[in-house]
Amino acid sequence: MHPFVILSRLSSLVVPIGHRVRKPVQEPFTAAAVPSKDGTNLGETDQRRDAVYMERRVAISKHETGAERPVYIVDGLRTPFLKARGEPGPFTPGDLAVQCGRPLLARQPFPPSAFDEVVIGCANQIMDEMNVARVAALRLGCGTRTPAWTVHRNCGSGMQSIDAGFHAIRSGRMDLVLAGGTEALSHAPLVLRREAVSWLASWRRAGIADRTRLLGDIETKFFAPVVGLERGLTDPVSELNMGQTAEVLAHRFAITRREADEYAVESHHRLDRAWAEGWLDDEVEPMFDTDGTVYERDDGIRPDSTVEKLAGLNPAFEKFGDVTPGNSSQITDGACWVILASEQALEEWNLKPRAQIRDSEWAALAPEIMGLGPTLAATPVVVRNGLSLADIDLWELNEAFAAQVLACLRAWEDDAYCIEVLGLDCAFGQIQRDRLNVDGGAISLGHPVGTSGTRIVLHLINAMERLGGGLGVATECIGGGQGGAMLVEMSS
Repeated sequence: MHPFVILSRLSSLVVPIGHRVRKPVQEPFTAAAVPSKDGTNLGETDQRRDAVYMERRVAISKHETGAERPVYIVDGLRTPFLKARGEPGPFTPGDLAVQCGRPLLARQPFPPSAFDEVVIGCANQIMDEMNVARVAALRLGCGTRTPAWTVHRNCGSGMQSIDAGFHAIRSGRMDLVLAGGTEALSHAPLVLRREAVSWLASWRRAGIADRTRLLGDIETKFFAPVVGLERGLTDPVSELNMGQTAEVLAHRFAITRREADEYAVESHHRLDRAWAEGWLDDEVEPMFDTDGTVYERDDGIRPDSTVEKLAGLNPAFEKFGDVTPGNSSQITDGACWVILASEQALEEWNLKPRAQIRDSEWAALAPEIMGLGPTLAATPVVVRNGLSLADIDLWELNEAFAAQVLACLRAWEDDAYCIEVLGLDCAFGQIQRDRLNVDGGAISLGHPVGTSGTRIVLHLINAMERLGGGLGVATECIGGGQGGAMLVEMSS
């Protein structure tokens, strides 16, 4: 029996996303009787905005939604990705989203309040910015009437935000959506060990005499907290961390250490060239810290990386493994936004579409082999649109781990896997390396978990504009055992 026969049932888990239920338009909250801090009446300053809001919402509610409407990406921007260096970085998730959003919205012909909704992906929200989408929307000037919500699908969060806007516009419920992702992994909290928490609980309940006794129970490990990110990157069902799942795939698909290191080196060299050629100048907007420091580029690039240098690194997750810090994605901070629009919004604001979202797909599989998620998500999104691998000009496959990317490529070339797991008649085919992650990926620039899904969609569009492609697929594996994919077509 083929080793992948056990995965054959996974094909039944690939279910197309259904349309969202259209909700009736409701009267927005009125601020007519709410005084502001300076004593003025908020109703007086917001009357015009309320009128515009209701006019737009009524217009959308009257739209016939029987036919699916096209959805366009008209613009997008990201921040440089900053490597986490053992302490909180200069920007919180909200700061990153605002630093990215302000220059993007400043160059638009419409006001920030024109958005029907703001959606952002974030897998590690901090306590001071719960529902960071709303925090960012208000700081960006989208107004108190613009709904905003945060999505969390681990590594797929940034793509999930785009997908939410895609379906809202396609169904006729909305016309203009700001979607993105933000993540500050350097701000992941330190978590007390459970023994320390139990001790503190006993201390709070104890009287003076008992507290004297409890002082003798203090252990040195109480003062060694666990990095929250370490727990967050460990699947609670399989009890494997993400690196260990990559080791599983490396073993099953016979990915060697040298192959993984070669892929990692290529990722760094490609990203370095993209920066040197100026290909990222219009995609990345500099950030400014409060102390005047300017961050202009992704700071995790290693242009001098070689296979020989990477060979000297020790395995990071298994004693005799092949996954190392050098062939894994970097832990970074960063944000990315894209603007989604309907044809009506294009006409109303004289916007030029850059690309159209043709389709999207989400799939699930065993957490132990979560890295194969792209094969389960991208394959049906291509096939059900009457396309083949040869029709896709460029691919952006998020580089969680080099071994994970190479395992996906090898799976697509395997007849048994594609027949038994993906339900195809034969192998999906070979994706040429000059069509895959042409400007590097998360291994060289980093993987801010909630942001990467947005970034790969935006960069796919930018790369196809430069290279002349027509159709592209952005896809990613998702911790916990899922995969996401989006089919994008360039506008003429």
